[in-house]
Amino acid sequence: MRIEKLDENTKKNLLEDLLKRSPNSYAQYEASVQEILDKVRKERDAAVFSYTEKFDGVKIYAENILVTEEEIQEAYAQVDVGLLRIIRKALKNIESYHQKQMQYSWFDSKPDGTMLGQKVTALQRVGVYVPGGKAVYPSSVLMNIMPAKVAGVEEIIMVTPPGRDGKVNPTTLVAAKEAGADAVYKVGGAQAVAALAFGTESIPKVDKIVGPGNIYVALAKKAVYGHVSIDSIAGPSEILVLADDTANPRYVAADLLSQAEHDELASAILVTTSSSLAEKVSEETEKFIQKLSRGGIIQKSLDNYGHILVADTLEEAIDAANEIASEHLEIMTADPYQVMTKIRNAGAIFIGEYSSEPLGDYFAGPNHILPTNGTAKFFSPLSVDDFLKKSSIIAYSKEALKEIHTDIEQFAEAEQLTAHANSIRVRFEGQD
Repeated sequence: MRIEKLDENTKKNLLEDLLKRSPNSYAQYEASVQEILDKVRKERDAAVFSYTEKFDGVKIYAENILVTEEEIQEAYAQVDVGLLRIIRKALKNIESYHQKQMQYSWFDSKPDGTMLGQKVTALQRVGVYVPGGKAVYPSSVLMNIMPAKVAGVEEIIMVTPPGRDGKVNPTTLVAAKEAGADAVYKVGGAQAVAALAFGTESIPKVDKIVGPGNIYVALAKKAVYGHVSIDSIAGPSEILVLADDTANPRYVAADLLSQAEHDELASAILVTTSSSLAEKVSEETEKFIQKLSRGGIIQKSLDNYGHILVADTLEEAIDAANEIASEHLEIMTADPYQVMTKIRNAGAIFIGEYSSEPLGDYFAGPNHILPTNGTAKFFSPLSVDDFLKKSSIIAYSKEALKEIHTDIEQFAEAEQLTAHANSIRVRFEGQD
């Protein structure tokens, strides 16, 4: 991995480099995505079936687009019993964590005849996108569905690309069943996002679409925002390790590569105060790449977006971490909890050398659907909140309104909204 001294210039260049991976930088695909969205909106099922055959090489019809109970049972027969046990253990951890996020309605009544409050309601129907392609991600199935279940969403619709055999990957299907998906449809890509956003004869329209996907999926979600809600526009995966000379270079290298193996656009960054650690980590990454099955992808990822930055002080390293605002941030320093208190921007923070990033990906419980491309400065991980909406509650008695009605009328008239003022005034005509 390349080793550079951390200064304002290298940090600026790095941030500009990382932003090139953002879905907002792929405008050349937007026209193609919009064409797919428009066709699905107009032709509905027919367009979905046509695009599925074109892009996935599979003929899907109204009769087989919905995964059947028989297919689910077939999938269970193909999944290793040991893996199923692990999925169920992970699911319990995810459910337990997200239950602590739950919000409830509240009301505040006062003796003067006023009642204010907030009504919390779960979304009625949600669409979950699960990628296919290069790898299978049953963990993402759990992470997307479980917070929706905890929130109380009535209907969870999952879409995922079929394999060449016209079936959904067994592990993905089992994960969906275990997590509580109400229906699974064999469709992926921008056409799946369009189907969820607008509805077709086979696939119902949803209120919100969540889940990661490729650039076409990301741009499709961006384009349908407003017709439906979305969680975020996910970019490539990324990790930043913040370390001093107490860190184990072998652990650091292994953790960096755990994200670099996702794809060639993934980012792996070490920010350290130790030149010695920087050199050792670089050496360890080279050793690991020779042994790992996805070594070719890892090498391209590191060549494109892998960096080791050496800072003069820990404060400078922390400042850089906050500027980069990585999806995953690992802290391997002498006092990681103290460093954690100074972190403002990160999707998920992993503290200490035994809190490796894959712990969060699979098992610990916090959600692994996280903000990327610096959006951790203003976005949060997927949570129960994403599946709830809130309504304000306002109730005033006649006596309570009488006390303040002239204030409201004056405020409305100051904005020249006389009908607003009149709406209050008519209730007290001839009573003052």
